[in-house]
Order: sequence, then C-alpha cells, then structure tokens
Amino acid sequence: MKSVLMRRALSESKHFRSCGRSYSRSADACAAAADDSANTLPKMPPFRYTPPPYTGPSAADISAKRKEFLSPSMFHFYNKPVNVVHGKMQYLFDENGRRYLDAFGGIATVCCGHCHPDVVKAIVKQTQNLQHSTILYLNHAITDFAEALASKLPGDLKVVFFTNSGTEANELAMMMARLYTGSHDIISLRNAYHGNAAATMGATAQSNWKFNVIQSGVHHAINPDPYRGLFGSDGEKYAKDVQDLIQFGTSGHVAAFISEAIQGVGGIVELAPGYLPAVYSSIRKAGGLCIADEVQSGFARTGSHFWGFETQDVVPDIVTMAKGIGNGIPLGAVVTTPKVAEVLTRRSYFNTFGGNPVCTAAGLAVLQVIERENLQENANIVGSYLKQRLDSLKDKHEIIGDVRGRGLMLGVELVTDRQLKTPAKAEILQVMEQMKDMGVLIGKGGFYGNVFRITPPLCFSREDADYLVDVMDYAMSKL
Repeated sequence: MKSVLMRRALSESKHFRSCGRSYSRSADACAAAADDSANTLPKMPPFRYTPPPYTGPSAADISAKRKEFLSPSMFHFYNKPVNVVHGKMQYLFDENGRRYLDAFGGIATVCCGHCHPDVVKAIVKQTQNLQHSTILYLNHAITDFAEALASKLPGDLKVVFFTNSGTEANELAMMMARLYTGSHDIISLRNAYHGNAAATMGATAQSNWKFNVIQSGVHHAINPDPYRGLFGSDGEKYAKDVQDLIQFGTSGHVAAFISEAIQGVGGIVELAPGYLPAVYSSIRKAGGLCIADEVQSGFARTGSHFWGFETQDVVPDIVTMAKGIGNGIPLGAVVTTPKVAEVLTRRSYFNTFGGNPVCTAAGLAVLQVIERENLQENANIVGSYLKQRLDSLKDKHEIIGDVRGRGLMLGVELVTDRQLKTPAKAEILQVMEQMKDMGVLIGKGGFYGNVFRITPPLCFSREDADYLVDVMDYAMSKL
C-alpha cells in the first residue's frame, strides 16, 4: 500500500507541475487529470509480508564508502541506485521499506526466491554443524548434492567438480578439454560471455568484457542470432562457419566448442534451431569435446527443460553451471563423464572452497525446492504467458524490435528503427528509470546495452507478469 501511495504522489506531482506550466487549465481540471492518472497506474500485486525495520547506513553513506574502498570498475544501475536491504521470494525491499518486483533475480541467480525458507534452513543447519573442513575428509553434504545433481543430467554425465563461480567452472572445463584431447584450439561464439579470467576471457567475445591481455587459442564463430544474424533462424547455415574455422583456422583438430544455449549477457539470444546438433557433429569429428555453459539457462529457468542445451536436443561432454545452482550462494560446478574426469588425475587438482558443506547443502535444498514446488512448470507456464504479453506490447510500441527467449529467461530488444535495428541505448535507460520508480527492477544487456533481460525468481506469478508488462507499457508510453 505504501508503494502505491508513493507512486500516486509521484504521479500527482508530475501532473501538477505540468498544470503549472499550462495557465489555460483550471485547478479543478488539473486535479481531475491527476486523479485519473493515479487510478490508471498499474497496481503491484498484494504480498502479505512486512520486512523488519532497517537501521543500517543510508544509500548515500554506502555510495560514499563504495567509492572510497571498492574497485572503481564497479558500476550500478539507475541514476539514484537502490539500496536493497531485504528480500522475500520475488520481491526486494529498500531502506525505506518500499517493495520492488525483482525481474532480474540477481542476474538469473535467485531461482527459488529470495531467502526461501527451506534454503535458509539448510544453510543455517549446516553452518551450525560444520561450516568448513576440506575435501581431504569425508562429509556427506558434498556427496549428497553430487548424487542429486548427477541424476538431473543425461547419459554418462555423472562426475561432479564443485567450484565457486561460473567463471571458475568454465576455466576448469576448458582446461579439461585441452588435457583430454591434447589440442589447444577452442571454438566459441561471437557475442558470448563465459567469464573474465584468463581462458574464459578468451572465450568471451564482446570487447566490452575483454582486456588487452594474452588470450590464445580461441576462435569465434558467427553468432547464430535469429534477430540480427546473417541467416535468420537457419541454424545449419550458421554451423557451416564452425566447420570452416576447423578447416582454415586450426590444424584440423580442436579441443572443444563452448556455448550457451541462450546467451545471457549477450542479450538473451536463443541460438537458431538446429545449430547445436550440426556443430556438435563437426566438433566431434575434429576430435573435440562439446561444453554446454548452463550458468544462466540451467536449473529449470527455460521452463520447457531443466537445462538449456536440451532445447536443441543434444548431449554435451561437459556441462558447467553456477548462479541458480545455489539461489545466491557462491557455488558452481562442472559435470562430465568418468572418462573425461580422469584427466585431472595426471597431476594434483584441488579447490579449497569447491564442495564447501554449507554451499553444497544449499545446492541440495535448491534442487529439492525446484522439484517440490514445481518451479520448472511454473517457469514454463508463467514465462509463456509473459512472453505472449510482451509480444502484444511489441505490437503497440514501435521501439520494441524483438521479444525472445523462453521460460523465465526473456529478452526485449529496443530499437529506434525496426528496419535498421538501430539500438535504443538512451531510451532503454529512460524506461528502466521509470520502471524502477514504479517498483519494478529489471536487467539490461546485449552488446549495445539495449536489451531488457528478464530473469526473475522462478516463483514469479502470472500477476507479477501482468504488473511487469503494465509498468513497461506505461513507461514506454512516456518516451
């Protein structure tokens, strides 16, 4: 209720300011216009929860300390960044207790919902028993989760290596592929993002995320982007470029091909249909392994499937994952076959925090919540409904060039010219600010920064979807 009143006050103030500039309008007419506008503003779905009072530092104090003590490379959304102090399921709360609908999910990380009680309970219970030891001793938390995780993967993908992040998981996967094949060359996709460490920065193919340091042995294929790509939705035509890279850019033998099924940082680009089967065939003929980066699309987010790669009907040799695996706990994993896993026995491989009992207990709780609460089905149903509503919005607003993705991993690309597909870089910032002011937090990405990234917690409801679209509609109508 408080947030509704705040929005109403904001709306009324804007109307009265505009009335003040228009001397021909009477005070009564201005008041009536303000009341009409307030009544037509989208209403946030009710949520029977009150966050505890916040007594910590203000947003201004945090910003000052962040500027002084944290890396200058860190950036934030919004002209006036939100001081997020509390979360509950699909909602976040600021220092004043104002509620926001979280349509970004901590960058596709919060899958069960903020502070889901079952995940919190598992973390607290394990922390009280044993916070950390080492994999040099036995502990059931890591093996329980590894067994449960392996059961969610097809074929012989059943050996798990735990890490702390997606970058670390992809680094390990790429190293294992090089060791297993004896080749160095890896093929990635343009517009891809796989991390920001030594090898993964090489696999990443957006200049925004690459520093001028040595990045060897990675070739970037044409991106099978159905919206901006050369061949539209013809996956097999794009796949030919991978074969060309093998023939003309390598010795004819490669270590691996790595890709996301839906590019997250790249702007929610779902690879053209039929692309991965054709590429996997070429890579395997060249002696390489196929790596599926499921850091963002995994753990039921696509709705139709548990893993993104399943949407293309392929089975990788290595799968990497993070983000949704722990609902916000720093946790990642590499899952592969026993044969590939064997390569790490050639030397000593060790990860101090990989498989930490608290993190793996959280991971197991996440899997159990996804199953028990049917979150994959919810992502499919609500995500399909949300996509339909966004498609309808595209018919109304010329600035929407494309609506894409699946489940609760959706993208809305804004352009100033649909024919030229000119990125609407400034306009997306205006819409984001307006949506934040109305209580919706949403992500953005893509190489040009003109794509809304919609990756909310998987407990997102149909009513939440309606509110998100109604707010976006209202914000776009003000451009």
